[in-house]
Amino acid sequence: MIYNNVLEMIGDTPLVRLNTIPKEQGISATVLAKVEFVNPGNSVKDRMALKMVEVAEEQGLLKPGGTIIEGTSGNTGMGLALAAIVKGYKCIFTTTDKQSKEKVDILRAMGAEVIVCPTNVEPDDPRSYYSVARQLGEDIPNSYYINQYNNLANRQAHYETTGPEIWKQTEGKITHFIVGVGTGGCISGIGRYLKEQNPDIKIIGVDTYGSTLKAYHETGKIDPESIYSYITEGIGEDIIPENIDFDIIDEFVKVTDKDGAVMARDLARKEGLFIGYSCGSAMQGIVEIKSQLKPDDVVVVLFHDHGSRYVGKIYNDEWMKEKGFLEEEA
Repeated sequence: MIYNNVLEMIGDTPLVRLNTIPKEQGISATVLAKVEFVNPGNSVKDRMALKMVEVAEEQGLLKPGGTIIEGTSGNTGMGLALAAIVKGYKCIFTTTDKQSKEKVDILRAMGAEVIVCPTNVEPDDPRSYYSVARQLGEDIPNSYYINQYNNLANRQAHYETTGPEIWKQTEGKITHFIVGVGTGGCISGIGRYLKEQNPDIKIIGVDTYGSTLKAYHETGKIDPESIYSYITEGIGEDIIPENIDFDIIDEFVKVTDKDGAVMARDLARKEGLFIGYSCGSAMQGIVEIKSQLKPDDVVVVLFHDHGSRYVGKIYNDEWMKEKGFLEEEA
């Protein structure tokens, strides 16, 4: 097959059976990974980035020669940059200083302007990456602030593509879907589609310590006590994105920074899957719920992105030792 451009390569990603780690962890169920790093931008975010651009074009919000503006932890920016290259837009992205250097370098390599903002400020602080992106959208002529957190084209992309792919690939046998939650587009779009096919499918979100999503799901309120700085990238929030449909999520589990990082490294060494930080967290989420799983269950875990984004962090022994995630070797 010959694709007309790189955007046509998005989607139809494989399901891969995990073998060694489920066996080591005593997980009796079948565990399948939806491997999203084979998308051209190496992450699941390619799907929703393209959809948000297409919807903005249809609604007249993004015009020829315009500038796409977004706050991103890296992967959404990459997807938007690909769309911008093919469609002829400029890109300005804001990100936080906790994101890996690789992510920022990659975005700049794709022609985007990147503004790095402080992590440890309130979301409504004018210095936050949310606020800076919003302000740029107001100040720059012929620009459009994508706002992936509240742009419902995000979850629609997964309802239209990722959910149907998983259902078809498992021949409708899926019993559990588990994924790390950030903007909420993946879990909400995929979860809605799967629940429509079979309401008994369990939809499980993975949250990180320092994020309020699990607390909000259980109480309907943001818990200030649950919000503090954390290291895990790509999941967890100190705000409640409009994209998250809490009604279709059956349960949230929390995973520590360390457990997510160590599991990501294990997936590389034991399954041959060189994946990102939040993928390790998602896999660790299955370990947290393994007592609920039966031998005939079919669990699908979504692996968001590629390990190349984290070479200077979780795949760097010195970084891991500095964080206390890796024991010193004799």
